[in-house]
Amino acid sequence: MPAVTADTLALPRVARPSGAGTAWRPVAKTVTARRHKEGEGFEVRRPFPGIDLSLADPFLLLDHLGAVEYGPGEAKGAPWHPHRGFETVTYMMDGAFEHQDSTGGGGLITEGATQWMTAGAGVLHSELPPQDFVATGGLFHGVQLWVNLPKSLKWTDPSYQDIKAAETVLLSSDDGGALLRVIAGDLGGHRGPGVTRTPITYVHATVSPGAQLALPWPDDFNAMAYVLAGRGTVGSERRPLEEGQLAVFGPGSALTLEAAPGQDYNGSRTGWEILLLGGLPIREPVARYGPFVMNTRAEIVQAFEDFQTGRLGTTSPQELPHRTTADTGTAELRGGSPDPRTEGDRR
Repeated sequence: MPAVTADTLALPRVARPSGAGTAWRPVAKTVTARRHKEGEGFEVRRPFPGIDLSLADPFLLLDHLGAVEYGPGEAKGAPWHPHRGFETVTYMMDGAFEHQDSTGGGGLITEGATQWMTAGAGVLHSELPPQDFVATGGLFHGVQLWVNLPKSLKWTDPSYQDIKAAETVLLSSDDGGALLRVIAGDLGGHRGPGVTRTPITYVHATVSPGAQLALPWPDDFNAMAYVLAGRGTVGSERRPLEEGQLAVFGPGSALTLEAAPGQDYNGSRTGWEILLLGGLPIREPVARYGPFVMNTRAEIVQAFEDFQTGRLGTTSPQELPHRTTADTGTAELRGGSPDPRTEGDRR
């Protein structure tokens, strides 16, 4: 898991919250990610949705892709599919994803890089491993986060941020025991490169075996920790958390986590790998179906109609499949009537 590495002793440090008045966030809930097949048949682990979406607001979905060692010809991706009403944030740690879309945009997301796609009013796109990676195989590991947009921004024009690995803000914990990669938001006065329409904080931390990580956290944000690799404990109550598990924190102004003394993950010897996520809840109605996330059922029906008539963009006929396997599950997008439900996927 190379992502971005650095000598923590040479980095700016995030001060440890101190004082009797520090409100350490308790752990409200832990969730084990469920496994799903997506796109052309690749497996993801998905900790949410699956919890009450109000706990994750403004986040909608987190997919953990890998880590998996592909043989030659085995790597798969997600061919052409539409999105409307939210943002996808794709962060690669190993391997690469190649993106192209109906607006003519595209690019390669490589190790340590992030692509921030604002679908807004709508776009068609594909996410596939590049042909040289398919030919040779190799280690593939990444995550995709869906961030909701408020009603006032759902019809914004599609746009992209390509955040190169070198642009990620690198910090250290107060004692140098953890490397913090800030992709978006503010952490202890240090701001990541991602420009957010919905206020969030997105951090990838590597915590050395046996080290403790204590961080300030905005008290008006929610807070979650998802384990990419390894094991440790979270919260002052030291709740165990291991690979593929998510912790949802309760209210407070600071987080505490501690890596287990021994880490047995076979893809990394560096420590406990976790994502720290938080955001300002939007608190608006959510209607979602497959690749569309809006505020009302009528808007979902409109999204299907706009897709069918080409108003979300077009690609050449041979590229656009009759059936789309979008990132939240397979949805038949040509013919039939959608049955969107509030606060969750149609299952």
